[in-house]
Amino acid sequence: MNFNFEMDTSWCLEQLQKDERITERNKLLIQTTHRQREQLKWHPLQWIANFDLVDQSHPQSTLTLNRLCQWIAEKANIPFYIIDPLKADVQALTSVMSQEFAVRNKILAVEIQADKVFIATDQPYKTEWVANLEHSLLPKKIQRVLLSPDQLQRYLVEYYQVSRAVNSSQKANAYDRDHKGVEALLQLGDTQNPDANDQHIVKLVDWVLQFAFEQGASDIHLEPRKDAGKVRFRIDGVLHTIYKMPANTLTAVISRIKILGRMNVAEKRKPQDGRLKTRTPKGQETELRLSTLPTAFGEKMVMRIFDPEVLVRSFQQLGFEGDLLSDWQALTSHSHGIILVTGPTGSGKTTTLYSSLKQLATEQVNVCTIEDPIEMLEPSFNQMQVNQGIDLGFADGVRALMRQDPDIIMVGEIRDQDTANMAIQAALTGHLVLSTLHTNDAPSSLTRLHDLGIQPFLTAATILGVLAQRLVRKLCPHCKQETFINEQEWKHLTFDYEIEMPNFVFHAVGCEECRHTGYKGRIGIYEFMPLSLESKQLIGANANLNQLRHQAKKEGIEPLRIAGARKVLAGMTTLEEVLRVVPLN
Repeated sequence: MNFNFEMDTSWCLEQLQKDERITERNKLLIQTTHRQREQLKWHPLQWIANFDLVDQSHPQSTLTLNRLCQWIAEKANIPFYIIDPLKADVQALTSVMSQEFAVRNKILAVEIQADKVFIATDQPYKTEWVANLEHSLLPKKIQRVLLSPDQLQRYLVEYYQVSRAVNSSQKANAYDRDHKGVEALLQLGDTQNPDANDQHIVKLVDWVLQFAFEQGASDIHLEPRKDAGKVRFRIDGVLHTIYKMPANTLTAVISRIKILGRMNVAEKRKPQDGRLKTRTPKGQETELRLSTLPTAFGEKMVMRIFDPEVLVRSFQQLGFEGDLLSDWQALTSHSHGIILVTGPTGSGKTTTLYSSLKQLATEQVNVCTIEDPIEMLEPSFNQMQVNQGIDLGFADGVRALMRQDPDIIMVGEIRDQDTANMAIQAALTGHLVLSTLHTNDAPSSLTRLHDLGIQPFLTAATILGVLAQRLVRKLCPHCKQETFINEQEWKHLTFDYEIEMPNFVFHAVGCEECRHTGYKGRIGIYEFMPLSLESKQLIGANANLNQLRHQAKKEGIEPLRIAGARKVLAGMTTLEEVLRVVPLN
């Protein structure tokens, strides 16, 4: 076989028919519509994938682009590669060859190892570039891999754009750096700071945001270090380093975001907060909450992404099932009293509250919220934001809200005695109050109120129930595998509850679908404690935490770890994941 030619559509069709993957009729169909392809300039495999043909060797599947790529990779005897954008070191990859050379030969460096460089192509039979590149890469060897034309077209542009943006911003700053010293560079005010509005920086900021939306990140961390800064994304609760960029480029990126968030760009010594509205690639309006912190090497910024799709969910998506759902709905239909949702930061409390309020906010009721800050604008509530600058705290907010004829009040968080007192006043005067507390489990939030200085008889009179929650990562359905259960860990988790130990559970493996983490998405686990008459009497009699826990157990209320164990039994998550997030006391 002559080894240096470009595959075209007719060659691919011939080969597919020869390998008995398509029928003669399919081939003719595509060849007759072949004319229009000239205007489209598509890759032959993209063009064939477009027809959704049945794969004759596996009649239950169609020839998708991925399947066609796997077929041609086997045929050309080179590995099929899929780019994981979270792992790519863009700076290193783009320095392997010039953009001009890469574009001319339609190739891209995708991975660098100690002894070889992986170079991807979507034309596995074109090889004349290999000889030219080999010399410049010595002593490293070249490993050719096949990349899907979709990925090649996208990343060939993206990688070089990003690294060009970083390099240009470096050049622009080099003069300042050499002539004014780093401190002077950092103190430049908003007006003479060209780099924040520099085209390259604008592109970098766009790239980081688009990338975060695409990967489903909940937070973006921009962290300056001595020479290089880091960009990290939190995905499903876990941080991943995405990109390392020169410190002054990162400074410019942060300045750019501060300008967009209407923050004071010149002030780098004080923590600041801001917000930013943007659109996701799907065209949805999304809020970003910005917060900066002065660190040893400059300002660190964290952007919290409030995706409307994430903040209001159906109860099914939240993981409320069966009895929990009906009990929760019964509890929230009370006309007055306090309902608490508790858990650490990032355990999904706000999402549970928003989703519940959304169900309750009908035309017949007035729902008012007081938050710090407002996490998402929701048209069916009246939302008010805490503002410390003018002494408008939670307690004053609740006081004002009570004069607004509300039916349901949501207080973002009970942090101090004043807020707790106001919430109790509101509940006693006939309002339903929903709020959050930072405690480990349901019973301990009752004693937390006493620590804040609330009289036990008031707690007993007003609290309707407490929901403690955590988020666990869900196993990726594509790659999870059965495994034997670790008896010790299972007993550790369920030590005093009678739960049948299963023979096997699932463990996380990792595949392309879940970016090799083994997990995809998250689901809530809940400990729901409605207050019975007995519990109320105990609280009124100033019972301690152990007595409350004992009473909860007697009433059949299962703690978080048991809720987690049930999710493991249902094959939704793993034992390690539950042990990672659940309090074991």
